[in-house]
Amino acid sequence: MDLLALADFTLVARHGGIGRAARAAGRPKATLSRRVAELEASLGLRLFERGARDLKLTEEGRALFERVGALLTELGETTAAIASGGGQVRGRLRISAPLLFSQTAMGRLAAGFALKYPNVRLEVTTEDRTVDMIEEGYDLVIRVNPDPDDSLVGRAFLRDRLVVVASPEFARPAEGAPVPAVVRGSGDGAAWRVKTPSGPSLIRVEPVLSLSSLVMVRDAVRAGVGAGRLPISMVGRDLAAGRLAHWGDVDAPDIALWALYPTRRLLSARVSAFLDHLKQAFPGGTADELAAFLAE
Repeated sequence: MDLLALADFTLVARHGGIGRAARAAGRPKATLSRRVAELEASLGLRLFERGARDLKLTEEGRALFERVGALLTELGETTAAIASGGGQVRGRLRISAPLLFSQTAMGRLAAGFALKYPNVRLEVTTEDRTVDMIEEGYDLVIRVNPDPDDSLVGRAFLRDRLVVVASPEFARPAEGAPVPAVVRGSGDGAAWRVKTPSGPSLIRVEPVLSLSSLVMVRDAVRAGVGAGRLPISMVGRDLAAGRLAHWGDVDAPDIALWALYPTRRLLSARVSAFLDHLKQAFPGGTADELAAFLAE
């Protein structure tokens, strides 16, 4: 298969049209159009739906673009590294990370990575929604307890767990009585199942504050407004210092943070470097490591 034709196909697909691709690359439109037509003929597939002003990838074209685009990027990086003497990680790295992890840890992680790899332009976007990596141009996404996705691979690099805590001055109501609580949005439910040394318990919740950020929930719980359900990494130091009281571990699966990237045989050197950076920061992937990192 003609590698140049594949490269021209990805150029046109990335820019959404032959004219835009030609202007961006300084290439003749006729050459790009011919290359794409020859590739379609050799494959026996229509790769683009041609509109009046732009091109839209067909299903087959999208599948080819996702796979070939990544391979060509890796090939370009490899040849550039060889030409420059090898070993240097360079280029643009776009990451999407959830709000809480971004607020508490991502700034220092990003700074450490930038100092280690000055030739990489790191861009981090805070997103709690599930982004489309290919459509939105991300190289790596960090997600909390992600749903299975056949198009992505990766690994869990951190695990955390939820606990119920309150100010020591906040009196715990009798068993079965409603507990004034600080909740995140409307997703904390009407009752919290917790595990205690004396056995399982059910805490009935009466929200007095509904906040959109767990950082705000923690601060409100510290102020004594009510009990809260929070990751142990966020409140471990408060518990150790006696600033908060532990009411029990939430009876729920652990929180897992995953680093995910598109399925492909060759992984970008930039993504590999950032995965190694995460591994060095959290070698065991435990909540205690995250708590210690946040405390530094």
